[in-house]
Amino acid sequence: MEVIRRAIERSFPFEELNRVAALESWRKEVHRPLSHVHKWWATRLGSVFRAIVLGSILDEDVDTWKRFYQQNDFRETVVLDPFMGSGTTVVEALKLGCRVIGSDINPVSYFLVREALRPIEPERLTAAFERLEKRVQPCLQPMYSSSYEGQQADLLYAFWAKLITCPDCGKQTRLFPNWIFAANAYPGRKPACRCLCPSCGELLVVSHGDTKAKCSSCAHSFNPQVGPARRTTFFCEHCNHEHPIAVTYRLTSDPPEHQMYALMLLLPDGRKVYKRPSEEDHQVYAEACRKLRASRIRYPKDDIPPGVNTDQARGYNYLHWHQMFNGRQLFGLGTILREILKEPDEEVRRQFVLLFSGTLEFNNMFCSFKGEGTGAVRHLFNHHILKPERTPLENNPWGTDKSSGTFSTLFHRRLLSARTYADHPFEIKASRKNGRDVGDKVFGISPSIRPEIADSAKQFIAGKAHAYIHCGDSSKLPIPDGSVDLVVTDPPYFDNVHYSELADFFYSWLRLALQKTDKAFSGASTRSDDEVQGTCPDEFARMLGGVFTEGVRALKPNGLLVFTFHHSRDDAWMAVRFAIQTAGLQVMATHPIKAEMSGATPKNQAKEPIDLDNVIVCRRAGQVSNGAPPTVKDALKRASSIIQRFNQDDTMLSKGDIRVILMGEFLRVSTLPGNDGDPTEFTGSIEELHANQTVAPNRTTQQLLFAD
Repeated sequence: MEVIRRAIERSFPFEELNRVAALESWRKEVHRPLSHVHKWWATRLGSVFRAIVLGSILDEDVDTWKRFYQQNDFRETVVLDPFMGSGTTVVEALKLGCRVIGSDINPVSYFLVREALRPIEPERLTAAFERLEKRVQPCLQPMYSSSYEGQQADLLYAFWAKLITCPDCGKQTRLFPNWIFAANAYPGRKPACRCLCPSCGELLVVSHGDTKAKCSSCAHSFNPQVGPARRTTFFCEHCNHEHPIAVTYRLTSDPPEHQMYALMLLLPDGRKVYKRPSEEDHQVYAEACRKLRASRIRYPKDDIPPGVNTDQARGYNYLHWHQMFNGRQLFGLGTILREILKEPDEEVRRQFVLLFSGTLEFNNMFCSFKGEGTGAVRHLFNHHILKPERTPLENNPWGTDKSSGTFSTLFHRRLLSARTYADHPFEIKASRKNGRDVGDKVFGISPSIRPEIADSAKQFIAGKAHAYIHCGDSSKLPIPDGSVDLVVTDPPYFDNVHYSELADFFYSWLRLALQKTDKAFSGASTRSDDEVQGTCPDEFARMLGGVFTEGVRALKPNGLLVFTFHHSRDDAWMAVRFAIQTAGLQVMATHPIKAEMSGATPKNQAKEPIDLDNVIVCRRAGQVSNGAPPTVKDALKRASSIIQRFNQDDTMLSKGDIRVILMGEFLRVSTLPGNDGDPTEFTGSIEELHANQTVAPNRTTQQLLFAD
């Protein structure tokens, strides 16, 4: 058999691509809206995966970057992604003219990708949205309105604080870390902040750095920067005794109570104002709760099972999914879902169910206020876990034209944007303006994304559809041997984000809408014993190896299996090596590339933040020879050369990024037949390689490629 080498086995244009990827990473939902209609975790960058698919198809003597902004038509190429997640690989392959198979064991992934790909006219959606609005608004408008200086106003947000009962005096304390509840995202330019008087509850204006304030209403003097809540403890507002927060909550069996202390209103003239809740405002909230109890509105009452990503919420006595919402939220969300299910157009109805599910992320009592001058709502998954918020923000679920994260705004910003992108896809091209990179949209190089989706693998294999979206175990795919040309994927992140535990938040609501019509939603949870996820390296290696082995079975003889990965632990890389070898593969090349958004909270909190993914290129072991096998010394020299290329592009890499590069070289060396290798032979060079970096003057870590 003649082996055809591919461009990605020889080189990868990471310098050029990093500039584009950095631009995309800060506005992924704008630059790749079809892959961001709905929340998914660790979604990779579309520009990167376009280059991966392209480089994995082109012959080795073709320049991938020169083809990046050209029209490509690979209609004879079938691409498989066994961990499709949000569908990045699927979308990018379709844009290159490929036929695609996307598989994921999680029903939420299956649903969101299938609906994102559904070809549907924006006009149908808009007409149905207007019908829905006429049914929903009369029910919800009275529950999300208030008065301000004699005029009616829309409620944008209600500010709440968790209450905790002191074990000593039996009185309740509000878990404020400080008394400032609203500040501008750029306090250096706009230092004015909103502050709560801890004595009388009056809303005050203070400066961002003020340590002294005096209430204009009750004359109470206090430090706005210091509230009763500390990192893990609180000081009782009444007896001043200190107690651990988590332990105190576990003394009861109920979720925390909350106190509403401020509102943000939208006035008829478009101004946003803050207001202290009046008795009437409290009555409106109570009326919404009464309506909920009196109605037949459905909402999920399923248990929140124990898990790595759910135990923190359970520690605060959130044991059922509906407890993550207050009464007015359940009434509002339940009303919207009820009216969606009345929509007679089934295709539109499913689109709206998807949009509704995405709205949940911004409408629960685990959200918080990001501040003025930015998207106001910090969503539930900011920390990739179900972390109880001490000062939660209640959103208006239907919303206004000035809202953030509501059904109506997401309809325009996500759903319609995705449909527009599907009809007119574009790429981002980096250009230099005023000393910084900006992105220009390049249209006309990809076909519209309106695939015919197969109902079965058999139909797809027969060539009667462009795409097949499968929900199930990717180690047991319903496709024949040698039926795909290329496998491109991003496996789950070992020992961190447990997708099913988090996806159950959405699934609990989706199941209410879909369990009668879609068998993927018949179970009580998305969790599965077959999910490739876990804290045990051996188990992760075995299960990942099972999926890789299945991918090799499905691959044609010349096919590549290419995936992205990064991790800070050696045992994770050892697990990946085991999976590669189990599948009978060897690593032909590795290429470091920009990963997801640099500013993500979990990443910023890491000791050694990682901004790079490794693109790991594999083919069947022994299929080709690269000449003399590389030694550890050769691999370290290559790693040093790669780091220098980043430095020459004015990028200083973190130790975490250098580890990723070194571990890519470890895989390249150690997956050769008869060569086990030891990761410490590579990671022992991290300190030296980090210290020896040299970049242009006045540059800091990741200042250019990985900065805003």
